[in-house]
Amino acid sequence: MPDTKRGIDHLVLCAQELDTACKVYQSFGFTTTPPADHPFGTSNSLVQLQGCFLELIAVTAPEQIAPAEAGKFSFGGYIETFLKRREGMSMLVFESHDANADQAEFARKGIDTFEPFHFERQATLPDGKSVTVGFSLAFATMPEMPEAVFFTCQQHAPQYFWKPEYQSHPNGATAVREVVIVADAPGNLASFFAKLQPPCAVSVDTKGLQIATARGQVTVLATDKFMDRFGTATSGPDTPHFAAYIVAVEDIEKTKDVLRQNEVNWRHRGDTVIVDADSALGVMIAFTDKP
Repeated sequence: MPDTKRGIDHLVLCAQELDTACKVYQSFGFTTTPPADHPFGTSNSLVQLQGCFLELIAVTAPEQIAPAEAGKFSFGGYIETFLKRREGMSMLVFESHDANADQAEFARKGIDTFEPFHFERQATLPDGKSVTVGFSLAFATMPEMPEAVFFTCQQHAPQYFWKPEYQSHPNGATAVREVVIVADAPGNLASFFAKLQPPCAVSVDTKGLQIATARGQVTVLATDKFMDRFGTATSGPDTPHFAAYIVAVEDIEKTKDVLRQNEVNWRHRGDTVIVDADSALGVMIAFTDKP
């Protein structure tokens, strides 16, 4: 079977307090779903967009976190360790139709991977009904990127997951347009991403490393190029890390109105409206209504 591009499925955004994170994102004009508990020590609330979502996540039951074990990725353990250092975006997730096949492919290509991870949780529908949703995950890591983990996510009950009521946002958000990683030498990561996506989707130029996906783009920039583009330095660690993401909106004026009404600090940068990382739980958010 030929390689096909994997679209962005969701971003994992770590916060110390889930309730606080929801209030912050609501102030940005996002609709958040009712909180849900995982069986491995974390809880989340989602911002559902068109075909992708933002996952706000916090550790809420540390006693349920499984200890590290060879060949198994401890989801809760990774979130807990990340949050001991800082808040921010910790993982980028691509869509999957078969997580078991993804894991086998990653292993065949020489990516550091783990056995597939399957779990279920309860979800609250807009009418208040509780249903069970299930997921299978296939992880891909690189030792040089300890604070940037990737995995694919296969949904087993999508009919219960995606709901129009949760996909309507006062700020007009529709999709994740781009995820931006900062790394000292972007080109050194090209071979890794050429194993996550088809090699033809990966390109390197003087601006940095670009990875085209079936839904959205991933860009890797050196620190100075990030500064040139966004007008500020990243506050993240020295290792490669998720520094920003770009959200497509229907009308940027509508977005600005919401931010003003909620007294959110924001600034212009070209055609984008930016909420800096120190106001956005550790990761910069840029909004745009341009193609």
